[in-house]
Amino acid sequence: MKRSLRWGLIGASTIASEHMVGAMRANGGDVVAVFSSDPSRGQRYAETHGIPRSTTDLAALVEAPDIDAVYISTTNELHRDQVFAAAAAGKHVMCEKPLALTLADARAMVAECKRRGVVMGTNHHLRNAATHRAMRDAIAQGRIGRPLFARVFHAVYLPPHLQGWRIKRPGAGGGVILDITVHDADTLRFVLDDEPESVSAMVSRAGMGEAGLEDGVMGVVRFAGGVLAQFHDAFTTRYATTGFEVHGDEGSLVATDCMTQQPKGEVALRTADGTVPLSLNHENLYARSIRLFQDAAAGAGAPAATGEDGVRSLAFALATVEAAEAGRGTSIASQG
Repeated sequence: MKRSLRWGLIGASTIASEHMVGAMRANGGDVVAVFSSDPSRGQRYAETHGIPRSTTDLAALVEAPDIDAVYISTTNELHRDQVFAAAAAGKHVMCEKPLALTLADARAMVAECKRRGVVMGTNHHLRNAATHRAMRDAIAQGRIGRPLFARVFHAVYLPPHLQGWRIKRPGAGGGVILDITVHDADTLRFVLDDEPESVSAMVSRAGMGEAGLEDGVMGVVRFAGGVLAQFHDAFTTRYATTGFEVHGDEGSLVATDCMTQQPKGEVALRTADGTVPLSLNHENLYARSIRLFQDAAAGAGAPAATGEDGVRSLAFALATVEAAEAGRGTSIASQG
């Protein structure tokens, strides 16, 4: 059964160049073509990364017979139509988060891929981290008893080469909530194996965000099982470290340096018996994601994060936006 895929890139993006092209090739995949609306950028990108061809014609890319799957990493307002085009051409789809700017569009994208019989994944890389998989397993095994609280520290500094649309274009889905909080949403859901019900939040505007976009947020979310979780996300903190904690009635899990694109971080289990490190098997987060996606395309299992996971993380993020704007708790169920 064929597992390696021939890929087309929709978007000549930084994340594709820094992470996804290598992950595809590490799994035996071939990157065949790249689509960019800017012909000179597309050509330079193809030459730099050894991609045989570039195009400004989306239909030409998705309909190419030598492409099996596409990776979409354009700005967020473009995802919907590009997913529909790829699905109509019978291509499997890996799409960046957030899937779209509205839940109606995100749901439609998932439904269209299902109707066309193609696999759809959301590029939520953090659930592939060894730290988060070990935490999920420890909770499932009852090693901290009943989970009561969680905390996510995902405040970072957005480097200049990524600042662009993320801090300038509300219409493209800029701002820290749709860029970072959406990852917290998926990671919390994955580690706790639970669904969020409501959220309260406040945002900050420390000067990086333009056009009214937020560059920091803090919030609290209640999960269906009763866990209360804090999250802190920012583009503006140069020296912060990331972390993820879950505290139960019989122990705590404390992960450090883990909300990252790199295969690193540690997890300590603290109980009445003392503190011990969890055993971790680090691997490239994106390579693992592509491997599972390829398996799913071959009929074995599911992507690490499905299209449905992308819808749920978007619901969390949009409810956070609403809660911050309204100054009150917002139901995530009504968003999802």
